[in-house]
Amino acid sequence: MITGEIKTKIDQIWDTFHVSGITNPITVLEQMTYIFFMKMLDDKQLQEEDMARDFDTEVKNPTFLVGQNWLNPVTEQEVPYESMRWSVFRHTGPENMFQMVRQNVFEFIKTIGTGEESAYSRYMQSATFLISDARTLTKVVDGVDALDMNNRDAMGDVYEYILGKMAASGTNGQFRTPRHIIRMIVDMMQPTPNDFICDPAMGSYIKEHHERALYTAESVKHIKSSLVNGYDTDPTMLRIGAMNLLLHDITAPELARRDSLSEQNNDESCYTLILANPPFAGSLDKGNVNKKILAYADTKKTELLFLAQFVRSLEVGGRCASIVPDGVLFGTSKAHIAMRKELVDNQQLVAVVSMPSGVFKPYAGVSTAVLVFTKTNSGGTDKVWFYDMQADGFSLDDKRSPIAENDIPDVVNRFHNLADEANRSRKEQSFMVSVDDIRANDYDLSINKYKEVEREKVTYESVNDILSRLKANETAYLSGYNALMEMLEEGVNE
Repeated sequence: MITGEIKTKIDQIWDTFHVSGITNPITVLEQMTYIFFMKMLDDKQLQEEDMARDFDTEVKNPTFLVGQNWLNPVTEQEVPYESMRWSVFRHTGPENMFQMVRQNVFEFIKTIGTGEESAYSRYMQSATFLISDARTLTKVVDGVDALDMNNRDAMGDVYEYILGKMAASGTNGQFRTPRHIIRMIVDMMQPTPNDFICDPAMGSYIKEHHERALYTAESVKHIKSSLVNGYDTDPTMLRIGAMNLLLHDITAPELARRDSLSEQNNDESCYTLILANPPFAGSLDKGNVNKKILAYADTKKTELLFLAQFVRSLEVGGRCASIVPDGVLFGTSKAHIAMRKELVDNQQLVAVVSMPSGVFKPYAGVSTAVLVFTKTNSGGTDKVWFYDMQADGFSLDDKRSPIAENDIPDVVNRFHNLADEANRSRKEQSFMVSVDDIRANDYDLSINKYKEVEREKVTYESVNDILSRLKANETAYLSGYNALMEMLEEGVNE
């Protein structure tokens, strides 16, 4: 969440791009990300160098090889690695810095990871550096250098900021899943380094579970390659995703420019975990949709088609946690009911977490929920856990200011202790609902269908008592009135 001083600083960087003539929001996003990436590469190595110094060891997998030169594939000239580091070039003066960044540093970051056919090298090949003068670059570098990017997902912050600019200019675009909601879903699902993880609508969905996997992994090759899978139709989003993953040592993720709902997607029974926030409220031409997806839900609604694809692409035993608009939970069309029936009867629906409607503000006010299910192809739904989230730690208006109320820790804790949920009353914030009840309600998954509202009995005063009280009050009033009139008359007579 970008607020206060950070927002002001990024706002100044935006204005610098705007004044220089770079005004397209997605172009600004891309160019800012390149500059952020240059800084984060150096920051990452500085941290590793400090650690190596403390433990008297060598730096593992350094990006910049100390004391060695890099061969620029464009100019065919050797450039010292050290001169391409952020902490060095930013102190060399505007013109020297501009030449170094444009001719060498940018070309260098395009070649990182090209020792293997990686998603990063694939999508960076078409990258273009558009900052055209030293003055603009200096102001941007100074602005980025003033940001404290430690313990902060810079890519997510930049993207969230640009989306605000898009909304203000009327530009349609994707909206990023709030970081605390991602953490909630990740903490619920607890990915392991042995998973094959996919987000078929990746956009800028930052996969924070990779850090956890890094520190617990036994198979480094799997973590750096086949652990992470993601698709998007926008090459800019793929580049940004690849850069973010590279900074987390995921050097060769399976990222592809692909329409996940089309015939070009052959993924079937191949992932163990899907974490996703697919597009809402969109409609497609059914003629372009994969027939195997339509077999689950014959519809043009993208939110239903993505759910169908999730079922299709999971292997048996695979798990999914997906954000869906509330309409998926209670829609009455044949496709809505068919998709819910698929999850309840043919798979194992585990949980429905209803989130407050302001979670995606200011970009969207739609009410959403998190559906959690396991692919079994043989049913298994016995009881479904429902949670009524009232607060997520931020105000539910467009400002989204931090507040004390936050149900997310409780959601995670209760989800991992479902045995303790069995005896909860439906008057509580979370409870279990039997599959028979769900079937009896036409597979409706909205929590209000099952939640019992406790009503306090109110006893009203009887009419006779009210009339008696009114009569007594009137008598007292008339008595006082008459006494006052008598006093006034006595005063006049005197």
